[in-house]
Amino acid sequence: MSSTGLSQIKITLKCFVIERRETSAKNMIMNDITSHPCYTNLFLIIFILFPTIAISVDTLTATQNLTYGKTLVSSDDVFELGFFSPGSSGKWYIGIWYKNIVQRTYVWVANRDDPLANSSGVLRIINQRIGLFDGSQNLVWSSNQTKATNPVAQLQDSGNFVLKEAGSDEILWQSFDYPTDTLLPQMKIGWDLKTGFEWYLTSWKSTDDPSTGDNSFKLDFHGFPEGFLWNKQERKYRSGPWNGVRFSGVPEMKPIEGINFEFFIDQDHDVYYSFFIENKNLFSRLIVSPDGFLQRFTWIEANKIWNPFWYAPKDQCDNYGECGPFGICDTNASPVCQCMRGFEPKDPQAWSLRDGSGGCVRKTELQCSEDKFLQLKNMKLPDTTTSFVDYNMTLKECEAFCSRNCSCTAYANTNITGGTGCVTWTGELKDIRKYAEGGQDLYVRLAASDIGDGANATPIIIGVTVGSAILILGLVACFLWRRKTLLGRQIRKTEPRGHPERSQDLLLNQVVISSKRDYSAEKTDDLELPLFDFETIVRATDNFTDYNKLGQGGFGIVYKIVRRPRNSC
Repeated sequence: MSSTGLSQIKITLKCFVIERRETSAKNMIMNDITSHPCYTNLFLIIFILFPTIAISVDTLTATQNLTYGKTLVSSDDVFELGFFSPGSSGKWYIGIWYKNIVQRTYVWVANRDDPLANSSGVLRIINQRIGLFDGSQNLVWSSNQTKATNPVAQLQDSGNFVLKEAGSDEILWQSFDYPTDTLLPQMKIGWDLKTGFEWYLTSWKSTDDPSTGDNSFKLDFHGFPEGFLWNKQERKYRSGPWNGVRFSGVPEMKPIEGINFEFFIDQDHDVYYSFFIENKNLFSRLIVSPDGFLQRFTWIEANKIWNPFWYAPKDQCDNYGECGPFGICDTNASPVCQCMRGFEPKDPQAWSLRDGSGGCVRKTELQCSEDKFLQLKNMKLPDTTTSFVDYNMTLKECEAFCSRNCSCTAYANTNITGGTGCVTWTGELKDIRKYAEGGQDLYVRLAASDIGDGANATPIIIGVTVGSAILILGLVACFLWRRKTLLGRQIRKTEPRGHPERSQDLLLNQVVISSKRDYSAEKTDDLELPLFDFETIVRATDNFTDYNKLGQGGFGIVYKIVRRPRNSC
């Protein structure tokens, strides 16, 4: 096209100004365009020259159709909705993606399990619902039917595609209730307990196939609610319950500037996890990938990339039930599986081969009223699916409650910020993990003989250490006392000879070495040097007379002795 032609189009477009933020104008724009004879030919020319352009509105009315080449764009240009074909699949879908992120990122797919064979589909509102039709006008996908008399579909800046009554903010149907693999801000993972409706994520089959994959992330509301990553029917990873700050199994999940995490529990209505972003220029999403990972990404505008912020499972101990019942997984230990105090491996042979899946068993049977609790710090709480929860108990009340119930095997706080709430377990404790930092305290029931006199591991260790020290000091004191006693006896047996002052000085400064032979002069072939009792030495030196003196040094006087044969007089 010549530059003159383009200039004429630009000039003509100036005569058509739309105030996009006025809802009434949004709803009427398509009718205005199609009814005006001047603009009809103009836009036909534009659609021919530029086959993929966005409708400059975020709303689709009952009189409008959305086909390939047209898109809806949210009011602030955050998200875009239209037809797309991923990779080289040759299949076509209706989906939502970020409008201004250069790396095309899909966040929702309507007909993920019912693709179109080509791009000739049509999206329109019919019978109070949104419907997707193929080229033969067969209904391929639709939203739920509503009671709206004048329904309109709108793409919001949150990425939510909603159906509502024209002129009303009441949402009759929304895409946020039917997520695919992505959790956006304000979306939920959890349950509507009144209706039994569940919100959960399911991965794509592959990077080029958005159909339902094998991996999903769901919230289990039974007991103390927590999230599970599934591969088909197998649990692969557990988040741990929400402890008031974060998930028990995600210690690195700390408050982030601009991102707020929320876990809502109302046993009569809803149980769900969500997050919110205050900064409109910050983009973050949580996804379940086709290869079975739960990942959080944030968009780095400077580098034009999605930066991996967090993912799970990230190591061996994130694998569900890695160390079996009553086993503790610790990546800082070798092997990573350890039995907690009072327990031993159920299968020692498998345990020695680094297979801890069989878990541990008690060394001593419980005695109910005589049992005590072992405190374990920095722990990921055990699987809480079958646990009992009371959000109003204190920790002391929780301990008393668990003590009275002979079937209770452990207890902990539900909220670490105020030390309130009580969660208790009966039966086996599964999927326990120890962290270097983070986690929370867990109190495990043990037989009194396995835990000693203390109430937790720390005082028990201190008590054993102090007791051992006292025992050693006692033995040393006893040894010194016995040595002094035996020495005194030997001195009393000796009759002093020679000069009394000299003899006294020598007795005060002498050193006597004892042996197992009780200070006897018997043969000592098992020693390098023979040992003699003090009485024998006195006789051999003639009571330390100067006649037998050889010299004197820093260690004292040296005497010569003459050893007499045993049969001599």
